Amino acid sequence: MKTVYSYLTLAALTCSATSSSIDASFEALHNANLNPWKRATPQAPNGYEPAPVDCPSTRPSIRTASGLSTQEREWLQKRRNNTIEPMQDLLSRLNIEGFDASGYINNNRNNATALPNIGIAFSGGGYRAMTNGAGGFAAFDSRTPNSTNSGHIGGLLQAATYVSGLSGGGWLVGSIYTNNFTSVQAIIDEGDDGIIWQLQNSIVEGPESHGIQLLNTVQYYNNLQDTVTSKADAGLGFNTSITDYWGRALSFQLVNASEGGPAYTFSSIQDDEDFQNGNAPMPILVADERAPGETIISLNCTNIEFNPFEVGSFDPTLYGFAPLRYIGSNFSGGELPDDERCISGFDNAGFVMGTSSSLFNQFILMLDGVDGVPEVVTSALRGILGAIGDDNNDIADYSPNPFFHFRNGSNPSASTERLTLVDGGEDLQNIPLNPLIQPVRAVDVIFAVDSSADIIPPTDSAQNWPNGTALVATYERSLNDSMQNGTAFPSIPDQNTFVNLGLNNRPTFFGCNASNMTGPAPLIVYLPNSPYVYTSNTSTMQLSYNITERNAMIQNGYDIVTMGNGTVDSQWPTCVGCAILSRSFDRTGTDVPDVCRQCFDRYCWNGTLASQTPAPYFPELKLAPIDVRSGVGKFAPNVLGVALAAALSGYLML
Repeated sequence: MKTVYSYLTLAALTCSATSSSIDASFEALHNANLNPWKRATPQAPNGYEPAPVDCPSTRPSIRTASGLSTQEREWLQKRRNNTIEPMQDLLSRLNIEGFDASGYINNNRNNATALPNIGIAFSGGGYRAMTNGAGGFAAFDSRTPNSTNSGHIGGLLQAATYVSGLSGGGWLVGSIYTNNFTSVQAIIDEGDDGIIWQLQNSIVEGPESHGIQLLNTVQYYNNLQDTVTSKADAGLGFNTSITDYWGRALSFQLVNASEGGPAYTFSSIQDDEDFQNGNAPMPILVADERAPGETIISLNCTNIEFNPFEVGSFDPTLYGFAPLRYIGSNFSGGELPDDERCISGFDNAGFVMGTSSSLFNQFILMLDGVDGVPEVVTSALRGILGAIGDDNNDIADYSPNPFFHFRNGSNPSASTERLTLVDGGEDLQNIPLNPLIQPVRAVDVIFAVDSSADIIPPTDSAQNWPNGTALVATYERSLNDSMQNGTAFPSIPDQNTFVNLGLNNRPTFFGCNASNMTGPAPLIVYLPNSPYVYTSNTSTMQLSYNITERNAMIQNGYDIVTMGNGTVDSQWPTCVGCAILSRSFDRTGTDVPDVCRQCFDRYCWNGTLASQTPAPYFPELKLAPIDVRSGVGKFAPNVLGVALAAALSGYLML
C-alpha cells in the first residue's frame, strides 16, 4: 500500500522538467499549470497600485474590539456546523476505546458550541517553518493521500475553525489560501514544473523563466521596482518600504499567477466560494506594531492580526479593527469623512505575507555586500535602497494609518499618520497564538507547530531547534495585567525544563486541567520540530532548497505531528482525539474515557521543573532517514550566514 512517504518520494524523484515542457508554448503551459487552480481573485483596481473606488452604501469605519465582527459571526455559524461531519469521521477513526465518538457528536450536533472548537497555529522560521509546517498541514488534511488511514490524523484540518500563521508559517497559510485553499499534495505533485514553492530558485534570482513566469533576473528586479514605484507614485500619500519589495518578491514564490499576482488581495479570500460557505477554516496572519528605528520589542507591543475581513487587535492598546478591503482609505477618529473616497487594493496578498515576515527584509539589505550575488541584483538593490531611505528599511508602512486618532488614550500610533508593522515573531511570540486565545473565539484546543530556532550560542548544541521560547513568551504575556485583556494561557515551564525533560523533542499537552487555570484557556498541543526522517534544523537564513530537500522537510513535518504515523507511539492518534475532546468533555459533563486518562498521563506536562543548565542537545533521527542531495548553493547559508549573523543575532530564534 502506498504511504504518504511514497507519494513525496515519487514527487521528488520525478521532478526534472522535460525539454518539450520547457519549449512548450506559453498558452499550453498556462493551461497545464493553472487549470487545476481556482485562485483567489485579483480585486485590486489597478494592479499593485491602490486606487479610489466607490464606497459601499454603508461607509466603512473602525470598530471597537468588544466582540467579533458581524462578518466573522455570520461565517462562524456556517463553519462550526460544517466541522461536525469531518469531526465525527475523524474522531470515529482515532480509536478512543470505550467511547462512542460518533454517538457523542450526534447527541450534540444541534448545539455546535458544545462540540470541540479547534485551532491550528504555524510558527515562524523562514522556509524551514514553511516546509515543516507544510508537512503538518498535509497530515491534518484529509485530501492528502492515505491521511485517513490507521495511524494518521487527516481530517483535523477539515474539523478546525481557525488556522494562524506567522512569518514562514504565514507564507504557508497565506499561499494555501491565496491559491484557493489548495492542498500541500497538489503543490508537491507539480514537481519543478509548478509555479509556487519552487524554492530551488532563490528569491534573490527570481523564478525560473518558464510557464507563466517569463521574467529573467533583470526583468524580475525591474518588475519589483516598477510595481512598487506605481504605489509610491499614485498621488494618494502612500509610503513604500523594503516590505513592499519583499512582499512582491515573495509573491513570485507563493502566488500562482503571472508576475506574482500584483492585483491579488488578502481580503479577496472572503469571496472565495469555499471560504464564504464555511468549508475551510479562517486564516489569520500576525504582525507586531513597531515605530521605525525602535530596536527593542517587549511583550507590551501591540499584536496585529490580519484575517480576510479585518486588520486590527484585541490588545487593550489598540482594541479596534479596520475593514481590510478598505485600508489605505483616510480614516480619522474611526470614521471615513464624507468627502473621502474609499481606497481599494492596499492589502496586496504578498504585502500582507511580507508584513508578517518583515524580519527577512534583512536579506535584501545585506545582499549588496555578499559575494556571489549577481551584479544586476546588487545594482537593482542599490537603486531600491537609495530611493526609499534608511528609515523604511525594516518595517511595513501602512500609511495612511487606519487607526489615526482612534482611541487616543491608549493607542500608541493614534497621533501619527503612519502605522508601522514588523515580523510577528519579534516579540518572541513566534507561534501565532494570540488570535486563537481570545475568549470571544472560544477555541478549545490549539495544535501549535513550532519550527523556531531557539537553541543559540554560546551552547555547543545543535542549532535551529525549538526550546519552547514562543510558549514561554505567550504565557508571560498572559500574566501581564496591562496586556492580557481577559485572555488566559496554560502554565508553561522555563526553556531549560523543556530541554531537560525532552518537551522540545516530542508532543506535549499544556493546560490539561482546565479547573486549575485563571480563565478559559485552550489546551495546547505542542508539536516541536524534531528529526524523524530528516535533520530539519536548517538555517532560518537558507534561501534555497532543491525539490528533494523541500519534500524531505515536508515529510519530516508530517511525521512530527503523526509521530511517524503512530510508529513511534501507536496510541498517539487516540491521544490526538482525546486532546480534541478534552474541553468538550468538561462542558458536557462527560466522563473521560480511561484511554484518554492514559493519554493525559503520558503527554500532559505535570508541573515538574528541571531548570538546571541542560547538557548539549543533539537529537537523533527517530525513523529511517530520507537520503536527499544537498540544497546548499551559492545563496544558501554558507554564503549568507556569516554576513547576516551579526545583523540578526537578536532574532535568530525566528
